[in-house]
Amino acid sequence: MKLSGQSILVTGATGAIGQAICQALATEGARVVVHYGRNHDVAETLVRTLGEGHSAVTADLSSPEGAQLLWDQSIAVAGKLTGLVNNAGIRSEVAIDAPMDEWQRVWAREMQVNFLSAVDLSKLAIQHFRHNGGGRIVNMASRAGQRGYTSSAMAYGASKAALINLTKSIAQSYGHEGITSVALAPGWVRTEMAKAYIAEHGEAAALAGIPIARMADPQEIGEITAFAFRPSQASLNGAVLDVNGGSYMR
Repeated sequence: MKLSGQSILVTGATGAIGQAICQALATEGARVVVHYGRNHDVAETLVRTLGEGHSAVTADLSSPEGAQLLWDQSIAVAGKLTGLVNNAGIRSEVAIDAPMDEWQRVWAREMQVNFLSAVDLSKLAIQHFRHNGGGRIVNMASRAGQRGYTSSAMAYGASKAALINLTKSIAQSYGHEGITSVALAPGWVRTEMAKAYIAEHGEAAALAGIPIARMADPQEIGEITAFAFRPSQASLNGAVLDVNGGSYMR
């Protein structure tokens, strides 16, 4: 059990990627705190599937108060955390010629859920880790954060680019205290988000530029997340791991 003795909070845990991450972490021996926003039944089912010692907590990360509420609940059920996965995320679209109030609303919500909630949780995690022997943060970025994104979803790409920079800043600032951070940058993964995109634009559009000609499976993301939490992988600190079939520069 490579992750035995670890307790890890996973945000946005009821989606396909979040569930795969939780399952991989639990399989490796970690105790998982499953965060959910609205999907109570899915979260409870996931916890039962993971087995004894795992918990589910809820918080609205679209609210500025959500991160603190989530962290407090997580500490209450886990006692101590050794890891954080900032996986919660949304992808919204807004046209460049949309009214300014709509434009600002979409950008504000995208940044709050995808980035600012991760900023607040990282702050809380770093403070906690300092007093508990260190810890590790894994941030779920995206290929979009490295190469830019489509006009209607620039907010998504910008939020993920900010998450990559946050990862590197934490790595440089706190690595000497035993607090490390890693970012994963998936391309298309077969999730509900991908299905929605395919329904609108077609699968060929999603697969364009992916040399291996297929999307990643959520289980691939789960496995690499668990790998990133292994104590032996401290030198990954500050790394951005591409999981995109070789497509991010296209």
